[in-house]
Amino acid sequence: MNQPLSRPEAAAAALEVFFDGACPLCRREIAHYRLLTPRQPIAWRDLSEPATCAALDDPGAPERAALLARFHVRDAAGQWHAGAAGFLRLWAALPRWWLLAAAVQALPGAPWLAERAYRRFLRWRPALQARARCLLGEGAEADCGAACYPDRGRHG
Repeated sequence: MNQPLSRPEAAAAALEVFFDGACPLCRREIAHYRLLTPRQPIAWRDLSEPATCAALDDPGAPERAALLARFHVRDAAGQWHAGAAGFLRLWAALPRWWLLAAAVQALPGAPWLAERAYRRFLRWRPALQARARCLLGEGAEADCGAACYPDRGRHG
């Protein structure tokens, strides 16, 4: 079970953040976090890199597909936290973001609500990824038509 993160001292342990570097949304979000000076050491693990996947020999580690499907962090004790719980762990380690993590943990029902919101986002993530790839010039033109202009199917 995840422990509450209600105080800044709760972020004292090292953290590993696992993210999908092939996802334009994930890349941009992680780039934002990496610009900040963390309150604790953070190791950033890009799952699109073969070396990261090869290093996941921990018997308790989720499968690569599960790691790519949801946001995951691993704390210094080796415990895995996924989804909103993972974000709360990460935010607790970042300046200013720790206030949000503490507030969410302090409000009754807020962690549950955060997880439900994250699950809803996951349903939209493939479409958002396709649109981001299109806007960033990373997608095939045929894919971009459907992603950027769903009502037309292709660029006009």
